Amino acid sequence: MTETGFEKAPARDRRRFPGISSRAYEHPADRSALVALRKLSGFDTVFKALSGLLPERSLRLLFLSESVRVGETQFPHLYAMLRDACYILDLEKVPQMYVQQDPNPNAMCIGLDEPIIVVTTGLVELLDEEEMRAVVGHEVGHALSGHAVYRTILLFLTNLALKIAWIPLGNVAIMTIVTALREWFRKSELSADRAGLLVGQDVQASMRGLMKIAGGNHLHEMNVDAFLAQAEEYESSGDLRDSVLKILNLLPRTHPFTTVRAAELKKWAESRDHQRIMDGHYPRRDEDKDTSVTDSFRQSAAHYADSVRTSKDPLMKLVGDIAGGAGDLGGKLRDKFTGAGAGPAPQDKGGATEQG
Repeated sequence: MTETGFEKAPARDRRRFPGISSRAYEHPADRSALVALRKLSGFDTVFKALSGLLPERSLRLLFLSESVRVGETQFPHLYAMLRDACYILDLEKVPQMYVQQDPNPNAMCIGLDEPIIVVTTGLVELLDEEEMRAVVGHEVGHALSGHAVYRTILLFLTNLALKIAWIPLGNVAIMTIVTALREWFRKSELSADRAGLLVGQDVQASMRGLMKIAGGNHLHEMNVDAFLAQAEEYESSGDLRDSVLKILNLLPRTHPFTTVRAAELKKWAESRDHQRIMDGHYPRRDEDKDTSVTDSFRQSAAHYADSVRTSKDPLMKLVGDIAGGAGDLGGKLRDKFTGAGAGPAPQDKGGATEQG
């Protein structure tokens, strides 16, 4: 271990990012939403007013009484990772962290005034040191981005929707907001995965951690390349019906599918944006106030346009064709679902058409 001004850092040499803005690693859709929210006049005041309704104090007391607070004398190896992650990402105030008894591997960052990081015993027991370092960096990335606020609101609204499920219109209104928040939160998970990679600086460890979350502690039975091939197959296989099923499967989730996260992270790790950060060229926190909402939305729109253009998903291909003026939406949807677009079908003399 080598001594620094902040803490004892691991001997493995890793780059630090002084003053880094969360914009450096945020997914374009996540970034545009956050920039817009931060620019809203009175946004902070509104959420401080909401804090009286949200069960934050109750959550803090619950974790304090029912979980183990990480520190120098309790889970010291996690405490060292937490301080190290804050040092790498230059987060001055170290969040409180708790270990919660739960066999399901999970971690979260919640809180309105101050973020709290919670990891389950299932996760601690599943991951090795470098895999866990990426997860801790992931949660510190959530804290740096301010995601904890919105995650807390999502938890509150989800619980509220369950309580008022018997009121049809009230439940619909709440679930509309919850669905929108879940869509944003799935993008925020991709952002936090990138933060975890910046902290751990070991893409193989990040990949292993995601594989273990998907398949358990059986690394000798798994292969990174085969795991990533699953993401490729998931995106490109099937027809329009499968595309619709993918959307329906995703809607109730707060996290993207694990193979998709692995593929997205690998793509970013190999990108020029990641290399520039590693070379020390990244947006700084003191420049955040000058960030243009318009530019952020433009970047987000460009990202989605590129995603549609390069996607192998049948539905995204269809959207790309329509956007490119290749035909009418109704006709193409009919053809895709019925198979009529596959080519001319043989006709008998009575004019009947044979469809496969």
